[in-house]
Amino acid sequence: MADDLADRLRGSGYRLTPQRQLILGAVEQLGHATPDEVLAAVREQASAVNASTVYRTLEVLEELGLVRHAHLSDRAPTYHSTRGPEHFHLVCRNCDRVQSVDPDVASALLEALRREHQFEVDLGHLAIFGRCTDCPPPSGDTA
Repeated sequence: MADDLADRLRGSGYRLTPQRQLILGAVEQLGHATPDEVLAAVREQASAVNASTVYRTLEVLEELGLVRHAHLSDRAPTYHSTRGPEHFHLVCRNCDRVQSVDPDVASALLEALRREHQFEVDLGHLAIFGRCTDCPPPSGDTA
């Protein structure tokens, strides 16, 4: 991880700092995390890291293609590593659970969008909101 990160940073004119390494490590460990969650994880190892460092570093890491973000809530964006397989997200509005879903599940939809609308979907940013079938329906909802 450190060598790949260092190479990508240097290739774009950046240095590999301990903070950048900790922040990328936190994103990879947490799976899907907001900048505040990343900050909390990083502060367990380096208490001097501040929120602006986390935000700036996440922007740099996304620019380099090492992390991506999606809007999985009405709050801050949620970041995830690009090291894992490409996926999109299902977000339950009731329990806030986030599921990562293989793109093959949506292959018919993706092909229809490509064919009928000449549109390529950016799956890493895709979030589909709904409700887990295990969650109770919202009050007043009979379905």
